[in-house]
Amino acid sequence: MDVLANMLIMIKNGGNAGKTSVTAPYSVYKHSVCDALVRLGYISAAHKKTAKGGFSELVIELLVEGTDPKIKGLRRVSKPSRRLYTAAKSIKPIKNGFGEVVLSTPKGILGGQEAKQQLVGGELLFEIW
Repeated sequence: MDVLANMLIMIKNGGNAGKTSVTAPYSVYKHSVCDALVRLGYISAAHKKTAKGGFSELVIELLVEGTDPKIKGLRRVSKPSRRLYTAAKSIKPIKNGFGEVVLSTPKGILGGQEAKQQLVGGELLFEIW
């Protein structure tokens, strides 16, 4: 099962349903992806919370613009069945500059513009707009 795709769809569906926050099972990988989404301005915050039974949860605070969610859509690019990698110079704008690509690089989870500035490539995780 693709845990990243599951979390991303939870975020998208929560925003479309008008929720202010969503909760997902915690992992360091998911938390670092959420930190990248905070830097890119698609969510407001993400923090770890211990739930009943000692399990940790990731609470994700969503952003809304008026009545519309900030995240209009997303597409998982690199999947468990087919990994896609790119160089820094091959990163292209998404939706004519209205979207962003998120990469897993040796310097951590970065947005497309951050990766271009730091001249690092990596695995294309997903596109978001």
